[in-house]
Amino acid sequence: MSNEVKNKRSPWLWVPSLYYAEGIPYVVVMLVSVIMYKRMGISNTDIALYTSWLYLPWVIKPLWSPIVDILRTKKFWIITMQLVIGGALGSVALTLPLPNFFKFSLMFLWLLAFSSATHDIAADGFYMLGLTKHDQAWFVGIRSTFYRLAMITGQGLLIILAGYLESTTGLQDVNINIQSLSSKPIVQPIQASQLTINELEGELRIISIPEDINISLNQITKAKADSILNSAKNWNIEKGFAEDPKSKTMQEEAKNNKASWKYNLENFIRTNFGEETSIVDRKTVGNMGVLYFYLSKKPESGETIVVNFGRNSGDKNISLIEGTRFVFTENNWNIPAASVFQLDNKLDYTVSAEYRATAGNIPLSWSITFFILAALFVFFFLYHRFALPVVEKENKNADLSNVFSEFFKTFKLFFTKDKILVSIAFLLLYRLGESQLVKLASPFLLDAQEAGGLGLTTGQVGFVYGTVGILMLTLGGILGGFLAAKQGLKYWLWWMAIAINLPNAVYIYLSYALPDNFFFINLAVGIEQFGYGFGFTAYMLYMIAIADGEYKTAHFAIATAFMALGMMIPGMTSGWLQELIGYQHFFIWVVIATIPSFIILKFIPLDPNFGKKEEA
Repeated sequence: MSNEVKNKRSPWLWVPSLYYAEGIPYVVVMLVSVIMYKRMGISNTDIALYTSWLYLPWVIKPLWSPIVDILRTKKFWIITMQLVIGGALGSVALTLPLPNFFKFSLMFLWLLAFSSATHDIAADGFYMLGLTKHDQAWFVGIRSTFYRLAMITGQGLLIILAGYLESTTGLQDVNINIQSLSSKPIVQPIQASQLTINELEGELRIISIPEDINISLNQITKAKADSILNSAKNWNIEKGFAEDPKSKTMQEEAKNNKASWKYNLENFIRTNFGEETSIVDRKTVGNMGVLYFYLSKKPESGETIVVNFGRNSGDKNISLIEGTRFVFTENNWNIPAASVFQLDNKLDYTVSAEYRATAGNIPLSWSITFFILAALFVFFFLYHRFALPVVEKENKNADLSNVFSEFFKTFKLFFTKDKILVSIAFLLLYRLGESQLVKLASPFLLDAQEAGGLGLTTGQVGFVYGTVGILMLTLGGILGGFLAAKQGLKYWLWWMAIAINLPNAVYIYLSYALPDNFFFINLAVGIEQFGYGFGFTAYMLYMIAIADGEYKTAHFAIATAFMALGMMIPGMTSGWLQELIGYQHFFIWVVIATIPSFIILKFIPLDPNFGKKEEA
């Protein structure tokens, strides 16, 4: 018996906007938050761990879907969740300028994630109730298109907007020219402790000493190089410009003997699989130069000025080996922060490079971005309150015992399907490599080349993933669906597995070559995203195959929960692993991690004709 739709309205008035609203919070939680936290100075370890935890609402979503079904109406849940989502987005915006922004913003992102997952349940249910079978089939492409537009908005336009705000707020950029010279004199700045800094008139700005650096090609002893580098690192940590990535956890966990296994594991991984960061068995190394930064005057009370410093252009034989990010406050504004450059030890000719110090107001930029999103969802709340038709009555007399009895029955039938453990293993392992790559791809693009990244701006990352990436992802998905419909999923399964996994190797090349050419970077990411779109088709179709039969809707929801779990668990440790072994070796590991997905293909149950268009 079909539901009678009261005050019927054209689906064009609500289907596009509903699925656009469904996609925005998901992409914010899963992808935008990663870039935001990276720009706010959070470590890759913490970014990957805590943003991966945000998958949990989608993992356990089937557990509370019956509540959405039996309490109130789908329309009530949709508009209520849109108001809560708007409030959560606004709350994130308010927390970003605070000292403990990471903890508080994560709390509201958790609220956003649970609200988004609940909104998904209600929206998909409303879609089936509000449309006839014919309209459901006709509008499936429309809903997918607007969901994809939400991805473009989140991964592209929002990131580009935040990047624009970063570049137009804060302090004026400072460009530093570094040049190698063949002359013998070695001129170094005086020690940081000997510099006298006075407050200057005018607007707050970044000051460098000296304005440019000339470094002699003459090599220096390794002992002297180590002394210069260690002195600069210790100075920056001591004066509050940078945090020691190891000392805090080591001091805290050293008190707990139970944690010793972690140190042993980390030391084993770092020693055996990490990148070499020092020159071994050399008496002399490339010469060094030291640059100092400070602020022209004291910032306002409680204000934090974050200065990011990295290569803008020029020869890669000049490396910035210390001092890529500094935190200035009212307590250390007039103390010089140290950056250390080093020439390649084999360099014997004159080269130059330009480095740039930027201090955009990153918290303000992202706060504005999230306030815009919050206003958008207040609009959705008001619009859908009137635009959504009434398609069901409130079921105030629902028999909870029958509902939950049916609920447990669907789970029992799912877990008693033929070879279900093998199928679940496929859901967990098919994207094992991708689940780790997705958490570190954007941080890799954003990190300075001296930190192993490509040094792109926030806006450039938004363009790479939000336009080129989404376009290639969509084209790959369309091609995958077309080919699977012609010859069936089983015919194309191995090719799709290759497509989703092997293109990850482009990141190995990018991490070793560190190209400056923006077109080439877009091309590489586009290849990876096209392969992902093509290969993901197999994943979606196999979930449909698993769910086929009685209770297919509920079983598909359970399959999507395992899909989210397969992304959550590997992603949690990916940042920790990357910081131990570096980007280059991490991307090699990502490709190695794809092997289990190929092994499981040999064992999964699959009808050879599944997905193939039936003959008339």
